[in-house]
Amino acid sequence: MKTADIFKFKSQRMKVLHLTWIAFFISFFTWFNMAPLATTMLDTMDWMTTEHLAALGILNVALTIPARIVVGMFLDRFGPRVVYSALLILMSIPTFMFAFGDTWTQLMISRLLLSSIGASFVIGIRMVSEWFPPKDVGFAEGIYGGWGNFGSAAAAMLLPWFALTMLGGDNGWRYAVALTGVICIIYGIIYFICVRDTPEGKAFIKPKKSGAMEVSTWKDMIQLILWTLPLGGALAVLAWRIEGMGFISSNVLYITYTVIGITMIYQVFKILQVNVPILKKGVPKDDHYNFKNVAALNSTYFANFGAELAIISMLPMFFQLTFTLTPATAGMIAASFAFINLVARPLGGVLSDRLGNRKRVMLTYLIGISIGLVVMGFIESGWPLILAIVVTILTSVFVQGAEGATFAIIPMIKKRLTGQVAGMAGAYGNVGATLYLTLYTFVTPQQFFFVLAGGAFASFVICYFWLEEPDNSFAGDYYQSSVDKQNAIDTDNLAKEALELKKTASGGR
Repeated sequence: MKTADIFKFKSQRMKVLHLTWIAFFISFFTWFNMAPLATTMLDTMDWMTTEHLAALGILNVALTIPARIVVGMFLDRFGPRVVYSALLILMSIPTFMFAFGDTWTQLMISRLLLSSIGASFVIGIRMVSEWFPPKDVGFAEGIYGGWGNFGSAAAAMLLPWFALTMLGGDNGWRYAVALTGVICIIYGIIYFICVRDTPEGKAFIKPKKSGAMEVSTWKDMIQLILWTLPLGGALAVLAWRIEGMGFISSNVLYITYTVIGITMIYQVFKILQVNVPILKKGVPKDDHYNFKNVAALNSTYFANFGAELAIISMLPMFFQLTFTLTPATAGMIAASFAFINLVARPLGGVLSDRLGNRKRVMLTYLIGISIGLVVMGFIESGWPLILAIVVTILTSVFVQGAEGATFAIIPMIKKRLTGQVAGMAGAYGNVGATLYLTLYTFVTPQQFFFVLAGGAFASFVICYFWLEEPDNSFAGDYYQSSVDKQNAIDTDNLAKEALELKKTASGGR
């Protein structure tokens, strides 16, 4: 696929790509609708403090971790068209709750629920992989992720203008937030009407069982359990931070720990329930995949997307204090880190598609991240400001390019499990952000960059030993095992039976 192909709007697959990145754009536009209006909220709600806003910021990512796992399961079962449309429409409800909430409880609960919209990313990963072959999927996934991710920057630019200039008044910010909910409803309907899960004549292949990721060996099942537990740990850290800020009591914290613990036990039970019968029966040789590839990609997204979220959260203040800048100037410089997404993430996908070895591209990006973050750790007030900006932008190119390279590989690990693999990797990105931002409270900014560099290098080591070059990396279609082919036949038969029942029922009337 060439760059010019992106603008061939009459192509059905390009139409789906554009409609899908717009859905992701709207998800992020809605997800980050609070940050640009935070100071306005402080001015118009006399009881609100900066501590309240900090707590809302934590809640804004809380449910994204489990939601990405759950949405990944729904996605592989019901298809991206239904799940994306449903998520957009459902998330309009907490958006409206937040827009017109007057009490701390209303704002807290609505923001917590709205954090689930962060799971939208994994839906498009499966949709794009259905429409683009392995040889082009990296570029297409990069366009989806990079252009859609720009929704957060668009919210920062447009929502204050809409709230303060176009509307004005104490309730301007409320109407601006509510607008994002209206857009979610409208586009959720548009997306449902305008897209299909797969091209004409291609079956949507589902996992044999839902509820947990399928594995191929007993060893892989143990690894899956071990890599599932840290997801609950990250949620526990978020709850601990909220309690430490004084917004929930110690009793509520212990109740939260209990709920997280029960949820983790249930998830382990589902892993056993799904996989023990499959493993006892035996997995056909041609249907095997190594879970260590999933684990390696979990580590890459922990290291790159986790670092991106953490850096974006601290970079404006870092530049402001280090170089004695105004908040506006520091904010504009820090925004360059996010703006690079428009180009860097698609570039990571393109290089993965075109350089002949996806693993090597991934390793190169991880080394680039490690070096860039180490250099950022030496930035101090004596540096020329322009040099600090250049180093920041170059590091951003590697961080976001690595994200594109990660999701250029994910659809090839096990095609029918793409939603669940993407969901787990995506969740680990949020786990990384949670743990990194917690560590940030104990170290200096310079030390923080060294911590991030250490995480990227650890991921390099994991990928060097565990990540395998996928089968059919640059083929015209995805590898299908005997199980995939049988699932496709079963899906076709079920569709035919449903059609016959519908005809019979219509004739009966």
